[in-house]
Amino acid sequence: MGKKNQKTNVPKKKINYAVYFKNNWQLYVLILPAIIYFIVFNYMPLYGIQIAFKDFKAVFGISGSKWVGFKHFENFFHAYYFKRLLANTLLLNVYNLLWSFPVPIILAILLNQIKGPKIKRFIQTSIYVPYFISTVVLAGMLYIFLSPTSGIFNILRQALGMKAVDFMSDAKAFRSIYIISGIWQSAGWGTILYIASLSGVDPSLYEAAEIDGASIWQKIRYIDIPSIVPVIVMVFILDCGKLLSSNTDKALVMQTPGNIPTSDIIGVYVYNVGLGSGQFSYTTAIGLFINVINFVIIITANQISKKISDVGLF
Repeated sequence: MGKKNQKTNVPKKKINYAVYFKNNWQLYVLILPAIIYFIVFNYMPLYGIQIAFKDFKAVFGISGSKWVGFKHFENFFHAYYFKRLLANTLLLNVYNLLWSFPVPIILAILLNQIKGPKIKRFIQTSIYVPYFISTVVLAGMLYIFLSPTSGIFNILRQALGMKAVDFMSDAKAFRSIYIISGIWQSAGWGTILYIASLSGVDPSLYEAAEIDGASIWQKIRYIDIPSIVPVIVMVFILDCGKLLSSNTDKALVMQTPGNIPTSDIIGVYVYNVGLGSGQFSYTTAIGLFINVINFVIIITANQISKKISDVGLF
C-alpha cells in the first residue's frame, strides 16, 4: 500500500504593515485627497438619510426632530401625481437608454476604422466639444433653434408649406427633444471607453483577417464587437441603475406650461417641493425611494448579465 499524501503546513509569511507603509507612504499620500473627497461628499451625507423618517425642523436639528417612520413614503405613494411622475420618469429614461446607448458604440467602431490620424483627431474633438456645453446653454440653443417664429426648423417647415410648431410647448415632442439633444451632447464623450478597448486589440488579428480576405464588416463583427462586449455590458448595467434618475437640471430648464404632462418627472417634482415649499423630509424620502429602486435594478441587471454572458460588475 502506498503512503497517503500528507499536506505540509507552510507557515504564512507575516506582513509587517509598519515597514510596508514606510516604504509606500507616497502612494497613500497620493490617494489621500480622493479618500477625503469620498468621505466628505459620499459618506458623511448618509447621516442625513434619517431625515426621511423624521418630521425635520431646522430649529430642532436632525437629532431633535420628531420620528414619524414611513409617513413621508406613504404620502408620496398616495400623492395625486405619483403615477404620472413615476410613468414620465420611467418612460423618459427607458426611451433614452434604448436610443442613446447604442450611439457611442457605433461611433467608436466607425472611428476605429479611420486610418488617418489627423482626420480621426479632428472628428473626435468635434464630437467631444458638445459635452462641455452647460445645460442652461444647451436649453437656450434649443429654444432658439425650435422657436415658432425665428427657429431654423420652423423656417424650413414654412418654406415647405407647413405650419410653424412650438416644439418646446408640445408635450408629445418633449421626450424626443430631450433624447436627441442628449445624444448630440454626450454620444461623443461616451465613445472614450469603447475606443480605449478597441485600441487594445492585437493588430495581428486584423492582419490575419485581411489575409483571409475578411471585409470591413466582417472584421467589425468578429473582432471589434467581441472585444468591447465586456465594456458594453458593464456600461449597460450602470445605465440600468439610472432608470429613475433623470437629468433634473435639463428637464427643469426645458419645462414649459405646455409640456408639463410629459416633462413633470420625479426630479423636477423634488426640486419644486423641496426648495419651493421647504418640505425637506418629504423630498428626502422620495430621493431615498429612488436610490433604493435604482440599487435593486442594478443588482438585478448584474445578476442577469452574469447568468447570460458571465460578465458583471461584481
